[in-house]
Amino acid sequence: MNVYHFKKGTEICNYSYSSNILSIRLNRQRLVVCLEESIYIHNIKDMKLLKTILDTPPNTTGLCALSINHANSYLAYPGSATSGEIALYDGNTLKTACTIPAHDGPLAALAFNSTGSKLASASEKGTVIRVFSIPGGQKLYEFRRGMKRYVNISSLVFSMDSQFLCASSNTETVHIFKLEHLTDSRPEEPPTWSGYMGKMFQAATNYLPAQVSGMMNQDRAFATVRLNVSGQRNICALSTIQKLPRLLVTTSDGHLYIYNLDPQDGGECVLIKKHSLLGSGKMEENKENDLRPPLPQSYAATVARQSTVPSTSTMPGYSEDGGALRGEVIPEHEFATGPVCLDDENEFPPCATKRHLKTSKLVTKWNIHPQPMPRAWL
Repeated sequence: MNVYHFKKGTEICNYSYSSNILSIRLNRQRLVVCLEESIYIHNIKDMKLLKTILDTPPNTTGLCALSINHANSYLAYPGSATSGEIALYDGNTLKTACTIPAHDGPLAALAFNSTGSKLASASEKGTVIRVFSIPGGQKLYEFRRGMKRYVNISSLVFSMDSQFLCASSNTETVHIFKLEHLTDSRPEEPPTWSGYMGKMFQAATNYLPAQVSGMMNQDRAFATVRLNVSGQRNICALSTIQKLPRLLVTTSDGHLYIYNLDPQDGGECVLIKKHSLLGSGKMEENKENDLRPPLPQSYAATVARQSTVPSTSTMPGYSEDGGALRGEVIPEHEFATGPVCLDDENEFPPCATKRHLKTSKLVTKWNIHPQPMPRAWL
């Protein structure tokens, strides 16, 4: 794993691990490296190894989630290889917070909201999505994505205000759920035939088996998107562009789709624009033109532009020991007094070190860019 200073273009440090690195998660306080049967937690300020979580259940996909809120730095990962148990770990205190029996089958997706107060999960079946409170682990919401077929959930993400939850899979449908609790203080509706039947149906669920009544009480999608393709891996994001809610969907064939999201009525989302991320530079618009002007052709073109910040070719050595014994917690580690300021060139230590953590012949390297992706890259 190589850690670089993105603006300077210089290497901060690099680590070698005993097996393949399956995933990496980071916020402004912690950097987490997930292997198949172990997890390494580093302090982002100086890259010290703070904790090694050993003998985790086999995690062949590197599934884990780290709260982007550095005030708590909660880490969630599968607590079992055969059931949907979630292990919740506090990355700041370096202690286990709780375990959550989320699903019957193995986990497929995990996601925290922006404050780290909610955790969404989905199993390999992909039919039910649940949201739990953090750190207590109480179930807050339960959504049904579908009933007819099992799917592979490829993306699970909250909106920044935690009002919506988006789930995409290997099918052509993207589901958006609204996180709200209906209260009993609503005004009494005038009696209608449909209202009468609804009350009768709700009362009947009390006499049905728990599994059936639970299925009937699960909320359905608030809004949906029908993609033109299916079977491709995709990643979604719920964002606000020019004060309007948008759904962004990136597919593995190199396209970015931007949809309008009606926060009041939901329903079918309307495609606004389509971008090619593979260098063609073509952009297709649909009905609206309220976004930014044409953007750089590709990510590569953006990176290739000459930086205004001169890069340094040499860096003085950093002598402070950054390692920890296997499974040992460093008792007197320093917590950062505040979040890492990525605009400050002096924020990262001038270190160019190389660590070997139980190194074998197989060494996997990852390039980590701590700086958030500029909006212009979209």
